[in-house]
Amino acid sequence: MDKGIENLISARNLLKASVEKSKALSLSLEKSGPRLTEIHQRLPSLEVAIRPIRAEREALNAVGGHINRAVVPAAAVLKVFDAIHGLEKSLSDPLHDLPGYLGVLKRLQEALRFLGDNCGMAIQWLADIVEYLEDHKVADEWFISGLKNALNNLRELEKGEEKGFLDGGLFESALDRLENEFKRLLTENSVPLPMSSPTLPGENPCIAPSPLPMAVIQKLQTILSSLIANGRLEKCVSIYIEVRSSIVRASLQALDLDYLEISVSEFNNVASIEAYISQWGKHLEFAVKHLFEAEYGLCNSVFDKMGIDLWKSCFGKIAAQAGILAFLQFGKTVTESKKDPIKLLKLMDIFASLSNLRLDFNRLFGGAPCAEIQNLTRDLIKRVIEGACEIFWELLLQVELQRHNPPPFDCSIPRVVSFITDYCNKLLGEDYKPILTQILVIERSWKNEKFKEGILLDELLNLVKAIELNLEKWAKGYEDAASSYLFLMNNHWHLYKYLKGTKLGFLLGDSWLKEHEQYKEYYSTIYVRESWGRLPPLLSREGLILFSGGRGTARNLVKQRLKSFNEAFDDMYKKHGNLVITEKDLREKVIGVVVQTIVPVYRSYMQNYGALVEQDQKYAKYTAQSLEKLLSSLFQPKAVKNGGLKAK
Repeated sequence: MDKGIENLISARNLLKASVEKSKALSLSLEKSGPRLTEIHQRLPSLEVAIRPIRAEREALNAVGGHINRAVVPAAAVLKVFDAIHGLEKSLSDPLHDLPGYLGVLKRLQEALRFLGDNCGMAIQWLADIVEYLEDHKVADEWFISGLKNALNNLRELEKGEEKGFLDGGLFESALDRLENEFKRLLTENSVPLPMSSPTLPGENPCIAPSPLPMAVIQKLQTILSSLIANGRLEKCVSIYIEVRSSIVRASLQALDLDYLEISVSEFNNVASIEAYISQWGKHLEFAVKHLFEAEYGLCNSVFDKMGIDLWKSCFGKIAAQAGILAFLQFGKTVTESKKDPIKLLKLMDIFASLSNLRLDFNRLFGGAPCAEIQNLTRDLIKRVIEGACEIFWELLLQVELQRHNPPPFDCSIPRVVSFITDYCNKLLGEDYKPILTQILVIERSWKNEKFKEGILLDELLNLVKAIELNLEKWAKGYEDAASSYLFLMNNHWHLYKYLKGTKLGFLLGDSWLKEHEQYKEYYSTIYVRESWGRLPPLLSREGLILFSGGRGTARNLVKQRLKSFNEAFDDMYKKHGNLVITEKDLREKVIGVVVQTIVPVYRSYMQNYGALVEQDQKYAKYTAQSLEKLLSSLFQPKAVKNGGLKAK
């Protein structure tokens, strides 16, 4: 009984276990159903995939070795390609570690060289495998055709423009960053140079040191070597010219050089821009000796290893873009202005500035790269010399043409007289005589004529002789002789006073000067005699001695003679009241003579006979004091609008 129950329990447990297994199997089958369905769905595609390869086992075993020989080097190429992209983070910015950046760049370049050398070989090996598959009919035609198309695409990429982008453009981007660093170093370390003034008279401003620190120059050279090795020379030069020319322009703009843009139509004569011409010489010297000198040295330092033609060409473009051409154009504008004697002086100033900088110009701007600057400079010098000589040789004609003008109405010094005397002394001075002589020598050499010593001095003496002839002609232009005498007195004294002790006076000689001093005395004497000297005889005492004809007769004679004197004095004062004696010392002397000629005689006459007419102001019109006051006011220069003195 017990045994039967045990068997029954065992059967129940077994049955229960079987049910559990059935449930588990059923659950497993339910889970396997989708997988079987997926396998069933994939079987057709797998069948299609392996359908091209229907070779015998022996053929498939043989092709394995060929495939391995091609895949292994191809895998090596891919490994290098992955290594290249591993360098990307190290090529983010060369600012903080330029040597490290260049080292990584070199590794990248070597890796790319490996890719360039082996990609073609790997493609060829793959092509050999495809050819093997085709020859041994390991795969069908459709499969082989697909492989051939893939290989053709690889060949086109390897041979075309994309070959340089095997790294996805990483190398070119790294070079771009290197260019940016080149520009940053230039920009951040370049500062406009201020124009310094001499601390002591005659002291030259010191030449500025190199515009860039040596450490920066060395970095620029290092970057240049890398960029030039990769075909970026032209871009580097362009960056350098752009940055440095902008720095030089900034230095020049601080000098306020707007006047360089003045056109011929904007001024009437050279005198209107005389101050600018003086500034031009100083500014040009600063630009050449400081700014362009420094740029010349810097170009040499930075591009020295690239050859002299390159760095000189670079410097020439910087100079042209920075403003040297504007200086030369301003000089040309001056040469195109109207001719006048002042222009001759200014042309000589320009010539002197260019002459002083001749060695600097030849050194800095010599050679083919600066041909434009050389041509403009030569043209300017030619214009200056021709313009200066033209004005100089026409001076005599211009003085002679003045001869036909009327003389000054007030008998003063004609402007041409004072101008020429002062002008000739300037031309004989240390500032202009050597320059003018040099200009005349050059002009004669251009005409294949020999320069004659003394030609300059002879021409200046001819100018003075022409002035003397002008004075003689002008003196004859006055209606009354007295005005002519006063005019000649004024001008002879002017020639004596303003040429004595001068270079022109020394050239003319002491006898010439003495002659004009004597002429002054002579014409002064006859002027007084022929004008104011005619008045005292009108106060004759004839018939008035002891009132021989009676008191009434005496009174009538006194009235008649005073009336004649007053009328003559008023007429004389009216005519001569507007005449001028410019020189104060001569004026005071002549006035003194006139006063002594008239006032003592008048005073004595009135003391003796004034009582006869003292009740009649018509005849006792003047006192001795009022006459002296009127006479003392004669010959005064007239004030002109600008507050100076009238100059004719």
